[in-house]
Amino acid sequence: MQKSGHLAAIAGAAAAFLMPLSALATTHNEAEQIRRLDIMLMVTSLRCRTGGDNFQPQYNRFSANHLATLNNAARTLETDLVRQHGARGAKRALDKISVGIANEYGQGHPWLGCGELKQIATELSQSKNSADLTLAANELLASGPRIGGRFAAR
Repeated sequence: MQKSGHLAAIAGAAAAFLMPLSALATTHNEAEQIRRLDIMLMVTSLRCRTGGDNFQPQYNRFSANHLATLNNAARTLETDLVRQHGARGAKRALDKISVGIANEYGQGHPWLGCGELKQIATELSQSKNSADLTLAANELLASGPRIGGRFAAR
């Protein structure tokens, strides 16, 4: 009887763990946007690290707090690329995407400074809602600021 109680507890814990993962499923476009957001924040945090608005600690918290969402996006993107290009081609395509994003933001964000990015990284690091990442990506990766946007209008 005690063994079945332990098995039920383990099964319940596994179900609780798996439920959020299935809720994280994203489309290819969402996965790419989340990946772009992560790389943009990483690259710009490195660029801003020597000034008064160093936000590497906030980026690191963001990355740790949203690890499941970031990993799910990476897996979704990789799976789609494997389907399109095969295993070897997918690795090259993913590297090309990642390097392209890093190069795009290597000189900074086109319309946000280090202070604004620090504020956004802080807010995202405190968020428990993975949908905030998609919203932030759509606003922050746009060609210009969106008036009335939650993240973009700073």
